[in-house]
Amino acid sequence: MKTIINTIPGYRVYEYLLVLSPHEELWNKIVEVKKKFATDYQSEYAKWGKPHVTLVNFVQYEMMEERIINRLKLVGMGYPPFKVELKDFGSFPSHTIYINVVSKLPVQGLIKEIRSEGQRLMKLNDDNKPHFIMEPHLTIARKLQPWQYEKGWLEYSNKHFTGRFIADAMLLLKRPVGEMKYHIANRFEFRNLPVTTKQGELFG
Repeated sequence: MKTIINTIPGYRVYEYLLVLSPHEELWNKIVEVKKKFATDYQSEYAKWGKPHVTLVNFVQYEMMEERIINRLKLVGMGYPPFKVELKDFGSFPSHTIYINVVSKLPVQGLIKEIRSEGQRLMKLNDDNKPHFIMEPHLTIARKLQPWQYEKGWLEYSNKHFTGRFIADAMLLLKRPVGEMKYHIANRFEFRNLPVTTKQGELFG
């Protein structure tokens, strides 16, 4: 993402993440893994990042938020809840170590749906387009230095982890560009309704 974002003066730009969040027990279990990695390999990113599977990240003017929320509500209404299976660790050389999402298809199906419905609304300008995460994963640590990655991956490529959760909603998180902390902007439940019902509910 470009650090300099061409913006219209007076309009606030926010960073957004659309994520699937594990249930509390699994969330806590992953937090412990992240904390241990943070301590063993002095990784700030492992310590601060919250456990979730990111579907898309984008930057946009806050004035677009309501339209994006309405569109995502529509996607959620039509999508069925599904199981997310987590198993062991993977990596993006040489900067990120994550927990594998082994049940990729339903997650990828959801991302494709979001992309076809929301891509235009999520694009700020030609330099700042939405980034759809077609290789679903749950990050343990990112932005690793070479030594952190090499030593960390040597250990974690042999470690085991299992977990599963039912994704029955997706969360939209936001923060002002340049700030650390994300806040929940909205939650969209997966309700598996037929399209006609969705539109009736949304516009009724």
